[in-house]
Amino acid sequence: MSSHALRTTLLALVVAVATSVPAAAHAKDPRLKARAILPAEATWPAPFPAAPNTEPAPAPGSVQPVGGFSALIKGPRGSYLAMPDNGFGTKRNSHSFLLRVYAVKPRWRRGEVRVLGAISLRDPDHVIPFKLINGATAERYLTGGDFDPESFRIDREGTLWFGDEFGPFLLHTDLAGKVLEPPIPLPGVRSPDYPPDYPPPAPKANLGRSAGFEGMAISRDGRTLYPTLEGPLADDADKTIRRSYTFDIASRSYESGYRVYHVADPTYSVSDFTTLDRERFVSVERDNFEGPEAVHKQAFVVTPQGNALETREVLDELNIPDPKGISLRGPVRPGDFGLGDPFRMPYQTIEAVLPVDRDELAIVNDTNFGSTGRNPVLPDYSDFIRVRVPAIARR
Repeated sequence: MSSHALRTTLLALVVAVATSVPAAAHAKDPRLKARAILPAEATWPAPFPAAPNTEPAPAPGSVQPVGGFSALIKGPRGSYLAMPDNGFGTKRNSHSFLLRVYAVKPRWRRGEVRVLGAISLRDPDHVIPFKLINGATAERYLTGGDFDPESFRIDREGTLWFGDEFGPFLLHTDLAGKVLEPPIPLPGVRSPDYPPDYPPPAPKANLGRSAGFEGMAISRDGRTLYPTLEGPLADDADKTIRRSYTFDIASRSYESGYRVYHVADPTYSVSDFTTLDRERFVSVERDNFEGPEAVHKQAFVVTPQGNALETREVLDELNIPDPKGISLRGPVRPGDFGLGDPFRMPYQTIEAVLPVDRDELAIVNDTNFGSTGRNPVLPDYSDFIRVRVPAIARR
């Protein structure tokens, strides 16, 4: 799919098998409905190749690794828009990794995912006032050395908003990925990766590295963003606090204050936060472990109550009933963990959840280019699943 075709798709949006004993699935229980895999080695054409600790080097016939995904938006005809993060894990080692949005389409019956096309984020109009890795080039393609996008949404005008962790910033582009205005910092909050040549919103870093806007919901009318921090601030005495902010798109301003989201353990992250309906959200929480060591990969329905966000668990991603053996229909590699009934998503980072029906969620993991949650000796693939979750329909 060409960039033009992908922009058309965006416009259409605007208008070893587990050994535990299988458990019987009841109508009220979650159930795996479908699963499809994007291989770890998937690539897509690009103006320059990407590899850890390398600089952009334009070359004909180059490709970029697609990687795992940190955000999903539902597209037309069974497709999704899927966004990788900054690439190889850090600002320093991801200079050659293009920031992109991919159009992908799972073929659920075949258990495979097709990449249809991609747009690359860029700043040809020199809107971003600080130094960029590709700042001296005409297109000024953005890379993982500039921003770490972890969430994105489409507003009522049909433009894209990205939640970043290096600022943390809100980044605004058109449907072709062209930056429309300078990055918007979060007042009073600063990451260790904040650019040194841009006025800071706080005198010193007060947010942990990789603890910025991992999740970001948008209101049903497309007027309001709810960017949510993955981790606590340095001055949060209670380290289970995760702050969720309200940003009015029309005025380009944050409301004063924030809502408080509590995780059960200070080490847990809020790895996605998205809209369920007019009043409620869906979140994903995770620990930092993978494979058999993983203990906390859960989805919650989130309900605002004043300045608090109340959570209700609706899915344990390490215990998803699979009575039809859907997870065993695709390729099974020797040593694979968590396939069968129950099915598990034992990945270190599960960072994208999307309500796709009144009682169904789509979920995909970020692969981190080498995580080994599914298999101890083989790199993780992008594992797209659809899960029937009756509890999300209950008020």
